[in-house]
Amino acid sequence: MTGRPVTVGRGAAPAGLLLVAAAAAWVWVVARWGGMAAMPGTMGLGLPAFLAVWTLMMAAMMLPGTAPVAALYARTITVHRTPRMVVFTVAYLLVWAAAGLLAYGLVTGLGRVASLPAATGTAVAAAVFLVSGVYQLTPLKDRCLARCRSPVGQLLRYASYPGRSRDLRAGTHHGAFCLGCCWSLMVLLAAFGVMNLWAMVVLTAVITAEKLAPAGHLVARAVGIASLALAVAVFWFPELAPGLTGGATGTGMTGM
Repeated sequence: MTGRPVTVGRGAAPAGLLLVAAAAAWVWVVARWGGMAAMPGTMGLGLPAFLAVWTLMMAAMMLPGTAPVAALYARTITVHRTPRMVVFTVAYLLVWAAAGLLAYGLVTGLGRVASLPAATGTAVAAAVFLVSGVYQLTPLKDRCLARCRSPVGQLLRYASYPGRSRDLRAGTHHGAFCLGCCWSLMVLLAAFGVMNLWAMVVLTAVITAEKLAPAGHLVARAVGIASLALAVAVFWFPELAPGLTGGATGTGMTGM
């Protein structure tokens, strides 16, 4: 099951609000952190600061691909649409903020690899690429991606949620599917550098294409194959994984 990408239609205003929020997050990220070489680990950020930056990164990267789903959900709301869509969006981002706790632990541990012998960092980078690539080709990835691409059945389920918690539950539920769909792409940031601006740009394009392009499921598979290729290539070109080998390539961000 691949699903067809959703269309915006009458929900253009809510979709536009999410795109504005994503654009604002991008402006902040580029203005605050752009121009710095990618570095390993958390870039010296403590947990609170890391979670704040991580959540802004997720807003920048995830909201463009989520905007059409938000537009469809908005069409099921008849009163207080704007504040309720804010709740939906905040709940969605809270899922990714929670994932930031795992991301912090992961990059804290993996960041220490850069200080080990180069062969160790290269081997760990290959493992990261391998895990990401394998998951991209699994049926579970396909199922989660299908829910993100064609969520009509889920929207009907959300409409049955009673009371004021409906928007919170809907945003959390959809965020969980997106996490299941995209964690394998986010884990690549451990190899490229968690705050590597160019990696963020490329991964945002991939996430958006997977969710919205007519052949999004093929994009997911192509990325999986490319990640498997990187798992081999990194032994010859360790600079492909500056977040684990200590190489400084591309543009990234430093600490707060």
